[in-house]
Amino acid sequence: MTEFPVYREMVSGKIHRARVTGADLNYVGSVSIDSDLLAAADILPGQKVDVVDVTNGARLTTYTIVAPAGSGTVQLNGAAAHLIHQGDIVIIIAYAHLPEELARTREPRVVLVDANNRQVEVGHDLGR
Repeated sequence: MTEFPVYREMVSGKIHRARVTGADLNYVGSVSIDSDLLAAADILPGQKVDVVDVTNGARLTTYTIVAPAGSGTVQLNGAAAHLIHQGDIVIIIAYAHLPEELARTREPRVVLVDANNRQVEVGHDLGR
């Protein structure tokens, strides 16, 4: 029997409890996020993310688009704007496929934000 490499999909970055600043049905789909927040959470432009709405329980998968640095922007675009609305509180979660050995030791970047989506803390605690 041949051994094969195991890869696990693990949380790589998370923006915790951001406030949605806009929802635009007519914009090309995705989620626009302040580039400072993306960098702090180690999330790349175009990376697949889950957006979990703490306010109403909606959960969706989309990809990221860069919004201007320092803007505090977290905007749902396209069809996602039907589910998540301006003012809602969301958690944005990015994942990476990691080899077994790395999956057991790598810690994700977790960014905590204030009411204006300004970074207040970066850590590794997924329970927040």
